[in-house]
This record gives sequence, C-alpha cells and structure tokens, in this order.
Amino acid sequence: MENYSVLFLIAGGLILLMIFLYFVPISLWITALFSGVRVGLLELVFMRIRKVPPSLIVNSMINSTKAGINLTTTELETHYLAGGNVPMVIKALISADKANIPLTFKQATAIDLAGRNVFEAVTTSVNPKVINTPKVAAVALDGIQLMAQARVTVRANIRQLVGGAGEETILARVGEGIVTSIGSSISHKAVLESPDIISKLVLQKGLDAGTAYEILSIDIADIDVGENIGAKLQIDQAGADLKVAEAKAEERRAMAVAVEQEMKAKAQEARASVIAAEVEIPQAIAAAFRSGHLGIMDYYRMQNIQSDTDMRNSIADPNAGQNKPKS
Repeated sequence: MENYSVLFLIAGGLILLMIFLYFVPISLWITALFSGVRVGLLELVFMRIRKVPPSLIVNSMINSTKAGINLTTTELETHYLAGGNVPMVIKALISADKANIPLTFKQATAIDLAGRNVFEAVTTSVNPKVINTPKVAAVALDGIQLMAQARVTVRANIRQLVGGAGEETILARVGEGIVTSIGSSISHKAVLESPDIISKLVLQKGLDAGTAYEILSIDIADIDVGENIGAKLQIDQAGADLKVAEAKAEERRAMAVAVEQEMKAKAQEARASVIAAEVEIPQAIAAAFRSGHLGIMDYYRMQNIQSDTDMRNSIADPNAGQNKPKS
C-alpha cells in the first residue's frame, strides 16, 4: 500500500509539474533571454491564458530582433488575435528590410489581414513577374482581324496592395488597350510591321492606376492574322440591301396588281352603265313614235345605218360581233 501511495504521489507531482511548465514555459523564457528578447515570465503565462501560442510569439520576436526590426509582443499578439499570419508578416518585413523596400509593420499586417500574401507581394516587388494575356481579337480600319497576345511585366505596389485591383483588372485593361490600338490603325500591315506601336499606345494610358501592381513593360508576344471582317460585313450588307430591294419590288408589284384590279372594276362599272343606257334606247324610240317625233322611214334609215355599221365591224374584226346580242 505504501508503494502505491508513493507512486500516486509521484504521478500527481509529474502531472502538476507538466501543468506548471505548460502555463509557465521556463525553457522558452530562457531561450528568449539568451536571444536578446526581453519577455517576462508572467507575460508568457498571460499569453497562454489568452490562448496565444507563446512559442510562435517568442520565435517571431527572436527572428525580428536578429534582423534589426524592433517589435513588441503586444503588436504580435494583437495581429494573431485578429486572425493574421504572424510568421508570414515577420518574414515579409525581413525580406523588405533586406531589399530596402519601405514596409512598416502596420502596412504588412493590413496587407495580411486583407487576404493577400504579404511575403509574395514583397517578392514580386523585388522580382517582377510576367503575366501572359489571352489572345485578344481586334479589327483594323481596313477590315482585317488581328489576334494579339501580350506579356505584361508587373511589380507589386506595396502602397496599393490594400484596396487595389488585382491581375484580372490588369489583363482586362491591357486587352482593352490592345483592341483600341489595333482598331485605330489604318492598316493591319502597319501593325504587323511595328508591333511596338501597340505597346507604346497601351503604356501611355496608365492602365495600372488604382491597381496593386505597377506595369513595367508590355511586350507583344504574338500576332496572328484572322478573317477579313470588313469583306464579310460588306457581303452581309449587300445581302441585306438585296432583300430590301426585293421587298420593295414585291411591294410595287402588289400595288400594280391592285391598281389593275381597280381599273378592271372601273371598266366593268362603266360597261354596266353603257348596258343600262342601251336598255333605255328602245324605250326612247317607242316614246318618239308615240309623240310623233320619229317616223317609220326614220326608223328604217336608222336600222340601215346600224346594219352598215355592224357589217363594217365584222369586216374589220370577224370575231367582234359573235357575242353581241341581236336587237
């Protein structure tokens, strides 16, 4: 029983020692002390209580101190509690300091909290990177389509990383500049002879304004000749004009047919009027007989004249009197 009691006491002592060393990281404090970083032992205990890894803060402090960057544990704790990547910020500050790039701790933490890789931004500022644009199609004034691809060399702009536009904006603006430059060229041959015309015109537009990058150069990597868009448009326009002309001709033909039908209707109406007038002739003759204005001999002379007229008409046109009703 006494042996078990001793074992329990030893185990309890070890557990208490482990808990003590967890909350009071003496070894970490000694490491910081010998590295020239002044961190109080109680401060390390409070870090553990605030759920801040003391080793992360102390190691970051050691790296920054060795690099000649003066920071406080409070600044590092605040950035950690805000959700920032403390080692990445320290790494970026050291790289910027060695490259003589002005970068403060406040700027670095702001870039980090904005979701950007601050160390990559510093690296891009030191070593510019090349962005390849997709092929951009544009049409010169002579109607020939050109497809150009550019290589944009950019450098990170530390001051505009927070709130500045990214690579997509750069690519969109460069593509727009290429389209404008080619579209304002009189001939596609001039563009093929001097592709640097596009680069010069695009660079003059200040496309990097409001972005997180500074454009160093724009180089045209490839230009291909596409279709003759001008000729296609002319063909399409000619086809459209032909359809319009056909529609107008059909409209005129329909109007002519309508006028013809209208004239036929008027002719039928006039014929009906003549027939109605001819019907009244016998009645007029009978009235003339009754009133004594027309004699029998006058009537016979009129019949002879009518017969002579019919004979002359039949001689001139044999078919003229076939359908004429007999009087």
